[in-house]
Amino acid sequence: MARTLAMFTDVSLCIGCRACQVACKQWNQLAPEEPEWTGTYQNHHHFTDKSYRLVRFFEETDDKGQIKQWHMMSDVCKRCRYCVSACPFGVVAFNHDTGTATKCTFCNDRIHNGLGPACAKACPTQSIKFGFRDELAVVAKKRVDELKTLGYKDARLYGEDTAGDLGGLNAFFLLLGKPSIYGLPEKPKLPQKNVVVDSLLSIGSALIVGLGALVAFRGRGGQGDA
Repeated sequence: MARTLAMFTDVSLCIGCRACQVACKQWNQLAPEEPEWTGTYQNHHHFTDKSYRLVRFFEETDDKGQIKQWHMMSDVCKRCRYCVSACPFGVVAFNHDTGTATKCTFCNDRIHNGLGPACAKACPTQSIKFGFRDELAVVAKKRVDELKTLGYKDARLYGEDTAGDLGGLNAFFLLLGKPSIYGLPEKPKLPQKNVVVDSLLSIGSALIVGLGALVAFRGRGGQGDA
């Protein structure tokens, strides 16, 4: 059975240098973009068709609104295997120049030549690791235990659990707090989870419309007889 390749990003090691972001742009030959004013050191609000990897900056505040801690995170497509409008993370961007949807590919061409993703190679602190998923999961869990002994009680893995709602992401993260701090959904849902509910609502709506039309036609028929 083929083993799954994955990417593990440890935000506790991220220093916000953007080496991964630059390496991604260079290798994929992505066009330059005008930076956006985001209010932080982050130079774009979100992924675009020209930015597959994005270093994010977040301020965690306490109950009084005072800055408690700065968080940095190298964000990327989560490899959940659902794209464009169906993406639960809003990662996929549409390139209007080429008419195609674009996102991170894990540098597929590099992988087939034994090089690994450019962002992982460029990371100076090894915050981004690439390899077999089962091996990375072991490393990630061990790292969480280490951080908790150092006092990071809220350290946790995001997307590693294969029994979770997403069935395990192939790009998972170690976070130092709640996912919402990092702009990630607390409980991401795959589109097919809503299929049954949406189907029932559609059927119910169709029945109501059909019943309304039947009543309307009967009303017209009764007026004609009179």
